[in-house]
Amino acid sequence: MLSTPTQLLRLSQGQLNLLEACPRKFQHTYLQQLSSPSNPEQEERQTLGSRFHMLMQQREMGLPIDSFLQADAQLQSWMAGFADAAPEILTPVSDNQTFRESEHYRTLQIQNYLLTVVYDLLIADNQQAQILDWKTYPKPPNQRKLESNWQTRLYLYVLAETSDYLPENISMTYWFVQSEGKPQNIKFNYNTAKHIQTAKKLNHLLNQLTNSLERYQNNEQFPQVVEGSKTCDYCQFARRCYAYGGKLRTQATEEPVKESLSNLDSILEVSLHLID
Repeated sequence: MLSTPTQLLRLSQGQLNLLEACPRKFQHTYLQQLSSPSNPEQEERQTLGSRFHMLMQQREMGLPIDSFLQADAQLQSWMAGFADAAPEILTPVSDNQTFRESEHYRTLQIQNYLLTVVYDLLIADNQQAQILDWKTYPKPPNQRKLESNWQTRLYLYVLAETSDYLPENISMTYWFVQSEGKPQNIKFNYNTAKHIQTAKKLNHLLNQLTNSLERYQNNEQFPQVVEGSKTCDYCQFARRCYAYGGKLRTQATEEPVKESLSNLDSILEVSLHLID
């Protein structure tokens, strides 16, 4: 038979988190491409975080970073604190058996979805692989919540699926460089049981997304969270979902759905030709 193109929907950990938290918000954000006004303070924090990631990437590549540090006292302070807390990361033993790469990119296809991850730093040798991730917000989150976050689950899962490492030989460590006092880290060791559990949750979530997308093509909205959920209290789309004002939440008119169907193509970024 002739090959037929199948569109792969590219998904990141952020999209999986949003999809799991509220499918309707996923619809508003990624399919209808709606957004709320930007927050200047949040933008400033994101810019500073991006600068730190760029600093660490340039350092890993052996490029000069003095100009970065001299121009930004905050970055200089974070780097100094991190160097004291984790010298083994910044001054690794040089050998030909260890693989190190910053901004390491991997993909994994499941069903018609292309899962994408970018590791801030990947260190791997003959025995184990370590994923390192830099965080620049001031306080580490609850460890249990961080473990259930799709960044942790997806990053570990994809590496196990796309390498020869057993799950037991893979770990992921978050470094919080701006935390109070000195940089702190939270490390998660992976194992086969967690890998199987993640596979089940991931396939369940992707099956739900497939069903929602099929209904969406027929002008049906994505599901909402349970009425009264705290998720709605901080959502910029709450009024759009009729969550406030004592009004019952109902299906919105079909027009927003019809208008946004064309936006679906904007996140269908990869074509794969399947041959029967």
